[in-house]
Amino acid sequence: MKIEMETIGTVHNRSQDVPRHWTVSTVEGTLIIDRKYIKGLQDIHAGQRIMVIFYFHKSPCFEDRLLCQTPPDGKKKFGVFSTCSPRRPSPIGLSILEVLAVKDNVLQVKGLDMLDGTPILDIKPLVMSKDHFLDKG
Repeated sequence: MKIEMETIGTVHNRSQDVPRHWTVSTVEGTLIIDRKYIKGLQDIHAGQRIMVIFYFHKSPCFEDRLLCQTPPDGKKKFGVFSTCSPRRPSPIGLSILEVLAVKDNVLQVKGLDMLDGTPILDIKPLVMSKDHFLDKG
């Protein structure tokens, strides 16, 4: 089955060498969200952690021989679904980023492991407890 998705924005950073995973990244940059989605950003704030779902737009096409891959720092092969490899049957990624600032449709973030120009598919809050959405006011 083919699925079509609409991007909601683009990642921008000046780093020529982004880390392979958000857990080891200190790279800062911006998420520029299309203005038509600006209302959807209204409760995102500095200090928050967000999950960003993105498209590996520069990843080569997947081939069956890549169902098992050796990570760059590994010695054994793992099934592709046990890795964070960008070479996957559906080339989507997920990173958890720290929000540094929000201004209009621009989120300043830290922890990028995405290349400049990476298409953003969605943003979700990092929810760590069932009480996350309870109104505390």
